[in-house]
Amino acid sequence: MSTMDRDQEALPIALRERVMAASLLARGVGQTVPAVPEISADEAFARAAEAFYALLGTLGEQGWKTEALRGLDVQELVGHLTGVELDTHRALAGDPAVADAEHVESTQGSAVRQAGRSPAQTLDEWRRAADHTLELVRTSEREQAADGCAARIAVHGIRLPLGDLLVVRAFELWVHDNDVRRAVGLPPSVPDPPVLRLMSDLAARMLPYAAARMGLPPADVHLVLTGPGGGTWDVATGQGAGGQECLAIVADAVGFCRLAANRITPAELDPHITGDADRATDVLAAATTLALD
Repeated sequence: MSTMDRDQEALPIALRERVMAASLLARGVGQTVPAVPEISADEAFARAAEAFYALLGTLGEQGWKTEALRGLDVQELVGHLTGVELDTHRALAGDPAVADAEHVESTQGSAVRQAGRSPAQTLDEWRRAADHTLELVRTSEREQAADGCAARIAVHGIRLPLGDLLVVRAFELWVHDNDVRRAVGLPPSVPDPPVLRLMSDLAARMLPYAAARMGLPPADVHLVLTGPGGGTWDVATGQGAGGQECLAIVADAVGFCRLAANRITPAELDPHITGDADRATDVLAAATTLALD
């Protein structure tokens, strides 16, 4: 046996994994290296819409009739998304009726309205609605820039700046893209890194809101999301008095977005955790409540 062989046998088990995890935990707040190109939120929405449109264009008649989510077949799910766009149009116009409307209930009429329609009609209606969202958004952006203010848009119980709302819309399109893929037996898709960066950033920034809504005790979370489109965030979560728990969580960026979409569990995410594992798991479980479906 050579000296090299003896040295390799003497190395602790999983040394490389532990060293890599420690290095990631030490990473300061910021983006991944090399950095991905920055894009606007409306470009992220446009890319997500284009990817979803391309997927739907590959489906045959049977694919459109396959159950995808909540008892909806693919055609009805696309109808739901048309309803989301229509409610977004109303929100951009300042209609208070959609501010606190329930996401699924408010769009169910658009889903069931697809009965008797051809897939081509459903696809065309959704695409025109998505394109109109972009038109309205770009008009709104110009108006806000002229006024020097950034209004929050209220729809389906959330109130967000326009840019964040568009990222939410891109997020939902990607999530339902994968719902359709799973239903018809296609491999999952991954957003391109600039879109993923905006999605993972929004999900990370929403963690305090999710944790507070779940009534979690306070904790300082150092979140590292790996892979292109990931990054590092320091977020304070939870509410109430008491000592501040320090937690560090390292996870795959795409997996974290799937978690925030309530498509996987914290265990399936398989994060590397430093600190109280149960507390960290509670924070990750809170992230699943961000999903609208």
